[in-house]
Amino acid sequence: MILYAEVECMLYEGNSLKEKRSVLKRMINKLRQSFNVSVTELDFHDMWQRTKLGIVIISTDYVHAEKVIQQALKTIDSFSELERTITNIERL
Repeated sequence: MILYAEVECMLYEGNSLKEKRSVLKRMINKLRQSFNVSVTELDFHDMWQRTKLGIVIISTDYVHAEKVIQQALKTIDSFSELERTITNIERL
């Protein structure tokens, strides 16, 4: 079972790509360490106020995979520097 989420976010308080990268690096490291998921920035690499992340988990149990993805989304929401705008979850 592969569960994949695409997450678009807006960063309102950053004023540069350097600040965006700092926030993303902290968030991605936290997601990887806390939930053992794969995470990468998919799009909007050169825009300092917007990002799109891909999050993937592989599990033998759909319920477990869904729970982990939902917890990861809550963790993203806990970062005050950004707002999650669009989320698409797909089962592969």
